[in-house]
Amino acid sequence: MKIRKGIKEDLPQVLDLINELAEYEKALDQVINTVELMERDGFGSHPLFGFFVAEEKDIVGISLYYYRYSTWKGKRLYLEDIIVTESERGKGIGKHLFDATIEYGKANNCTGMVWQVLDWNEPAINFYQKYYQADLDDEWINCSIDW
Repeated sequence: MKIRKGIKEDLPQVLDLINELAEYEKALDQVINTVELMERDGFGSHPLFGFFVAEEKDIVGISLYYYRYSTWKGKRLYLEDIIVTESERGKGIGKHLFDATIEYGKANNCTGMVWQVLDWNEPAINFYQKYYQADLDDEWINCSIDW
């Protein structure tokens, strides 16, 4: 297995993984993203996100990230999602993707990385606590607006 920076040609397989995650989270009907949108937003003149892929013969996992800015802590890397296809989970792929994302943040002068995890996703919670002793904060309420 190889971890590498994602490229435009990876996007169809990336979208497949996004849909797989959405199905797992019982929210497939909420996915409106397309390969065309990801090409524009990730590979245009001002890319909004980047990603790493875990590749064997095909892409079996991704880590998608972008920058955010904290008034208290400065430049942070935001990990939007780590997705590993179901048949490949439990093999350390998520850890390799997470480590690559952390290293990328450090190399790009970020002061840390933040992400979210669903409160019912015990495997993900256990992963973050087992490998990274991550601070899982239950004080904040997530808010969003769609238009």
